[in-house]
Amino acid sequence: MRNTTLKVTFAAAAALCLSAPCALARQRGDERNTFKSYYTAEYLAFKKRIMGEFAKTGAGRFSEFVKRVKVSRDKGEDKNQKVIAFTFDACGGRSDGYNERLIAYLRKEQLPATLFITGLWIEKHKAIFAELAGDPLFEIENHGLMHRLCSTEGRTKYGVHATRDLGDVIDEMELGARKISGLTGRRPIFFRSATAYTDELSLEVAKRLGMEVVSYDILSGDAMRASAKTISRNILKGARHGAVVIMHFNHPEWPDVAALELAVPELRKRGYNFIKLEDFALK
Repeated sequence: MRNTTLKVTFAAAAALCLSAPCALARQRGDERNTFKSYYTAEYLAFKKRIMGEFAKTGAGRFSEFVKRVKVSRDKGEDKNQKVIAFTFDACGGRSDGYNERLIAYLRKEQLPATLFITGLWIEKHKAIFAELAGDPLFEIENHGLMHRLCSTEGRTKYGVHATRDLGDVIDEMELGARKISGLTGRRPIFFRSATAYTDELSLEVAKRLGMEVVSYDILSGDAMRASAKTISRNILKGARHGAVVIMHFNHPEWPDVAALELAVPELRKRGYNFIKLEDFALK
């Protein structure tokens, strides 16, 4: 799905896209202060126990592309019927807007989507978050408490703030999950790190916390300020059965709606159905 040119562009533009929201956000201490009530005695004891379980485990490979279960076909299933999952991130910091037109388009088209949301974005848009969480068209998943890149060694990419160690990784994953579950009554089953990069130890930590780390198969290019035609072309070029598309819904100024208006009708012509990530898990 990915090509070399797109990956190079991604790296060059990251300061303005995936990484920028937290790279330019408030200082780490101020953000932690926002969530200080989450650091209860119960949580700190839980965190200490998890850290003990992984104390002797190495960080492993640092990458944005993690292994996940691929969608397979049942015997007798129509090979012309294909599924694809659209996922939309909402980061935080200075880039904490809300693309209302995009959500309206998804509703109009009855296009199911998975929304990866940070604790920072929820804090800014509590009423909107409640509305989205109450809509069965959308699946709410975990994009971290403070949109940190999850690395147990403090490794970073594109200048984004990273977790400093194993304890920070647990905070980012677990407290993000607890914030969502506390507001929705449903604990997230998927996690996406800031920039989609993680190390292998973080993958194991997520699994221990009951979540699967998800990256993407199709990089739409919205974060690179690509045009609607380019975003649509990226989606259609990468489309295959079981693919996961990454886009954003915290930038109303980006041409995501126009891109989907081009791509979605064509995907339907090709026999694609749109499903949420949890439907992958069920399948």
